Amino acid sequence: MNRTMLIAAALAAAPLAAGAQDSPAARSLVATCASCHGTEGRSVSTEVAALAGLPKDDIVAKMKAFRDGTRPATVMHQIAKGYNDQQIDLVADYFARRPR
Repeated sequence: MNRTMLIAAALAAAPLAAGAQDSPAARSLVATCASCHGTEGRSVSTEVAALAGLPKDDIVAKMKAFRDGTRPATVMHQIAKGYNDQQIDLVADYFARRPR
């Protein structure tokens, strides 16, 4: 196999490797985010934050701040109250591993 074919094969397998790590629980949780934040966290609106590719720690901190009521929001403070720490970690990890 020549170098070009090897690179192409590696690039083609990269999305599968990232997706293989996604638990059914993570996929289920992030499905609820799609209506506002877009498929795979790629928002099409300038009014709603895109989540894809953001650092995991930032997503965790923001979600916990929404949940605790220390970050202002229109609806996220209500939605975030339904997530425990483990679920927030799953969601943050999922979106952090998505390309922007």
